[in-house]
Amino acid sequence: MARRSPVPKPVKVYRVGGSVRDELLGKSGADRDWVVVGATPEMLIASGYKPVGRDFPVFLHPESGEEYALARTERKHGRGYHGFEFFVSPDVTLEEDLARRDLTINAMARDEQGTLIDPFGGTGDLKARLLRHVSPAFAEDPLRVLRVARFAARLDFAVAPETRALMKELAASGELALLAPERVWQEIAKGLMEPHPSRMLAVLRACGALARLLPEVDALFGAAQAAARRRGSGDGRHTARALDHAAAKGFALPVRYAILVHDLGRAAVRSDAAGSAAGRRALGVRLAERVSARLKVPAECRDAARLAARWEDGVHGVRELRPAALLDLLTAADALRRPERLDGLLDACAADALARPGAPEDYAPARIVRAALAVVQGVDAGAIARGLPAGGRAAGDAVGKAVRAARLDALRAWRRASFPA
Repeated sequence: MARRSPVPKPVKVYRVGGSVRDELLGKSGADRDWVVVGATPEMLIASGYKPVGRDFPVFLHPESGEEYALARTERKHGRGYHGFEFFVSPDVTLEEDLARRDLTINAMARDEQGTLIDPFGGTGDLKARLLRHVSPAFAEDPLRVLRVARFAARLDFAVAPETRALMKELAASGELALLAPERVWQEIAKGLMEPHPSRMLAVLRACGALARLLPEVDALFGAAQAAARRRGSGDGRHTARALDHAAAKGFALPVRYAILVHDLGRAAVRSDAAGSAAGRRALGVRLAERVSARLKVPAECRDAARLAARWEDGVHGVRELRPAALLDLLTAADALRRPERLDGLLDACAADALARPGAPEDYAPARIVRAALAVVQGVDAGAIARGLPAGGRAAGDAVGKAVRAARLDALRAWRRASFPA
């Protein structure tokens, strides 16, 4: 439905972009964006709009608060995402404004009467389930490689061959390295939260961008170990399946990020090397930390990835885990104070296990770990502390040792009762 705008005629207002696309797909939820043609910033300000744009004129509607942008064109004048100049004028047409957009499906508009305006064939590409660039100017913005991959993850569309060719050129040009880590993370995070995150990985890998942005993840696809293949885990294909499982379950972003980077050590440690399991875990933690630091991911995602890289094997094999190691797992997750961290770890491990071919529908280790947490929670640390002499650091250390000993005793008793030899 068109919205009346308090701007003078002959100024024209069009609803553009994602809301038009999603409307044609029968979906809802996209924010509504508007383009104003034939106006100046002074005209909008006089009509009550509030300017908010720094790089180009964007205004908030005085009633709805929605964003209205003056029609504009752009020109590349440098390298990277920020190498653009924007030109705003009342003479810029709607088609010129739409021509600067990334994909045909995002370059449609509706006028104030609701008439669809589609100068670049977006409706046809929607029907064909294709992601196609609007113009050769697509190649001027390296961030669009990530945006296409994200839209593939959202819509499960294929990438048009000519668009894939431009993406390969961008990946090979070195311009992806000029993107700010925050922007790369923003697009990857959005793609992970889409319904088909595996499609993001597939699109990035097909154009060579995954090797440049996430070489540690890309290595999983080319260096899968034979033993890992036999049990259906440890390679990029399995990571992709696990991500889609997490998406189907609605798992949170930290869980999905942990799945993406928790298994990186498998691509770098030989399966027949002495101590490879421990070496792989240690290397996996270091590689996950390296990716997290490079992308500047939020602390919650970083911590979830570290936990999964270190403790996935322990969770999967919890029946064989010694009480001391099980207590170390719960302590590393800070499960007594922040049980949601343990929940995230168990969700990541469940996705890893249940995405394997022939896996059961239920992930039993999660129940065992949560039962162990309940046992530890049942130990009255306060009573133990009150029963020891007070005063000084030594007393504090004694309390910590006594509490740990009591928790270990409780876990041993629980294991004997739950898993008799």
